[in-house]
Amino acid sequence: MSEEGLDRRTFLKSAAAISTSIAAASTVAAETTKKSSTGLPGEKIIGRPGSDFMVDVIKATGIEYIASNPASSFRSLHESIVNYGGNRKPEFLTCMHEESSVAMAHGYAKAAGKPMGVLAHGSVGLQHAAMAVYNAWCDRVPVMIFGGNFMDAAHRRPGVEWYHCVQDPAGMLRDFVKWDDQPASLQHFAESVMRAYKFAMTPPMEPVVIIADGMLQEHPIDGDAELSIPKLTLSAPPQGESGALKEAAKMMASAENLVIIADRAARSQEGVRRMVELAEALNAPVVDLGSRMNFPTTHYLCRSEDGRALVREADVVLMLEVADPWGQLNTISDPQHEYRRIAKPDVKLIHVTLADNLMKSNYQDAQRFCPCDLSISGDAEATLPALTEAVKKEIGGSRKSALAGRTDKLRSQHREMKERTRAAAANGWNAVPVTTARLSAELWNAIKGDKWCLADSRNLGWSARLWPATEHYNFLGHSGAAGVGQIAPAAVGAALANRDKGILTAVIQPDGDLMYAPGVLWTAAHHKIPILMLMHNNRAYHQEVMHLQKMAGLHNRRMDTARIGTTIENPHIDYALLARAQGVWAEGPITDPAAIAPALQRAVAAVKRGEPALVDVVTQGR
Repeated sequence: MSEEGLDRRTFLKSAAAISTSIAAASTVAAETTKKSSTGLPGEKIIGRPGSDFMVDVIKATGIEYIASNPASSFRSLHESIVNYGGNRKPEFLTCMHEESSVAMAHGYAKAAGKPMGVLAHGSVGLQHAAMAVYNAWCDRVPVMIFGGNFMDAAHRRPGVEWYHCVQDPAGMLRDFVKWDDQPASLQHFAESVMRAYKFAMTPPMEPVVIIADGMLQEHPIDGDAELSIPKLTLSAPPQGESGALKEAAKMMASAENLVIIADRAARSQEGVRRMVELAEALNAPVVDLGSRMNFPTTHYLCRSEDGRALVREADVVLMLEVADPWGQLNTISDPQHEYRRIAKPDVKLIHVTLADNLMKSNYQDAQRFCPCDLSISGDAEATLPALTEAVKKEIGGSRKSALAGRTDKLRSQHREMKERTRAAAANGWNAVPVTTARLSAELWNAIKGDKWCLADSRNLGWSARLWPATEHYNFLGHSGAAGVGQIAPAAVGAALANRDKGILTAVIQPDGDLMYAPGVLWTAAHHKIPILMLMHNNRAYHQEVMHLQKMAGLHNRRMDTARIGTTIENPHIDYALLARAQGVWAEGPITDPAAIAPALQRAVAAVKRGEPALVDVVTQGR
């Protein structure tokens, strides 16, 4: 037998010898098995297809999982993953929608600190994936996307395969990915995958796309081909220029009302530690905008809820990887669209960011241009040690004493902020429908004894205000572009990353968001991904209800019609039933606030058994 082929007659003769024993072992076959392909070869079979080498390349990156909705354009690669690769590192995860595949990878990367793979099918699969890719782009998260495609028209099967093929598959995503390539050979594939992974992991981190050509997958590897897999090395994050850091240190050390605003500053617990060290050196309040967990909510310098008031009085503002700097100093009213300045006209702005290193034109994630007094190109987490050292050198004895003298007042202000939050959360504590503050508080009581992760910490906002968070993994931020349908699959991806770390992953799950892609519940059950989903079931797209109310007020018209076209009722969706139908432990719908805690206790027990669990609670709008 040659490596490239096997005579069909020889194959059938050897196969016949084992057919009787197979039939005896399984006298009743499943209906799906009866209808599936015989798996018999044609005139010859492929000894080692190109997709086997592709699996070797993917394994060399360390990618542990590939999420995908199965499809024909990457059938050979799929088969190589599960048979040649043993379905281990990477393991194939079945998703019901490409958007969920990418969102899972998005959440996984934020929890794991490294990318996960996605396989998407040709034209239609990449179209499905696009919104989730855009979310990851805006959130600066690395995702490795592999797209299937048959480039050579001479080898396409007639009909559907033509509809699903495209000359430039990555073209539809190019405005919001960092890099893409369509390799023409296996060696090209190996080099491009390593380049893509390196680009994705170099700050600012972003999604990348590699097209795996169908014929390159399915054709046998040339016996004379000298294939090699390049060594993967990652680039160190760039640090801000030392002269600029000294200038920034002088500005901050002399400030009377310095405010630090952090958005995507910390990538790790070390980043959080560095943030604390800088803030304490300056005794300056920190506003954490929440795209990452940047600063402990328990620290007396954490003043996130007082952000607007602090900016209003600031003479110097230090921003660290802030996605929308203009929006921290200014605003546009809604619904009148009138400009209003928040900060003082002469406030000095310092911004440490890599945003200027990666900018595109079409999609408007750049936000409004914000003039800076000192713009420092550098990764915030990598720059913090040098910036902190420069600050310490700049602060002399008398200035250090003056800064230290502010501590008692800052501690008092932090306590007052927390007391205001707790008082606000207590309003309507026993109300029906359940308040969102009560929902958040009940979840905290259920998981506070464990290492925990809230997979989407921007939803509602109460958790970041009420919960004592000290670890980087506690809060994972938000979707990036606020594209609906991302929260549930991203949370499942985060839970996958946390599964073997002993971290209980939870999410407060909006009802409308879940209905974009409820099949992710099946994925969680099938792959035994433990996660606690607490439904924020307000039976509406409530933000749109409020938008219609604003428009009705602006137009001097009736507001009671604002629920037309914006609510999810008549009939109400039974999310517990929806979850149980897909193998997820579930309870609800719950309308009595007193019933939430016992249900969550049972749900946590299910999660600790390794199951996904969902508790459906009917809530107020916001």
